[in-house]
Amino acid sequence: MRCGACLRAPQPFHHCSALADYGFPWDRLIGRFKFRQQPELAGLLADALVDVLKHQHGLPAVHWVLPVPLSPARLAERGYNQAWELARRIARRRGLQARAGWLLRLRDTPHQVGLGRTARTANLRDAMWVPPEGQRGLAGCEIALVDDVMTTGGTAAAATQALLAAGAAGVQVWVLARTPAPDA
Repeated sequence: MRCGACLRAPQPFHHCSALADYGFPWDRLIGRFKFRQQPELAGLLADALVDVLKHQHGLPAVHWVLPVPLSPARLAERGYNQAWELARRIARRRGLQARAGWLLRLRDTPHQVGLGRTARTANLRDAMWVPPEGQRGLAGCEIALVDDVMTTGGTAAAATQALLAAGAAGVQVWVLARTPAPDA
């Protein structure tokens, strides 16, 4: 079932699965995983999301699991890509293949924290790209795009647009948490 916002402004991905709303206690756990150098939480978080995915029916079969990429500067700052830590574990638990280099972030965009929908969209314009190897590998395939948190959907939309432009058949988004709408 689609929400009112998605009916008014449809996203380019066809489905989003989320473990929880981004609020207590998930916001603290995800924050530790992402910002406090605790990548060891990836296994626990991946297991929880896999349990949610077991109950998703009627979706196209996924061929590849890809993480939302970090820019090289952000990766160096953080030391790991939290989306990749999740994606590779989720793929393994579901018997799927994962790739980290088939979707790239071309430029180092400012942190999205605190930005509204319009600013987030502008921030991500033309930030994602699929290199030739990725284009060959994902052509005609259903992709699962993995990230930790979805706020406005801007990052997922930008990544999905790059994947579809490169030849992917469709994209579903798998996230740990989704920020609820302000009126929810």
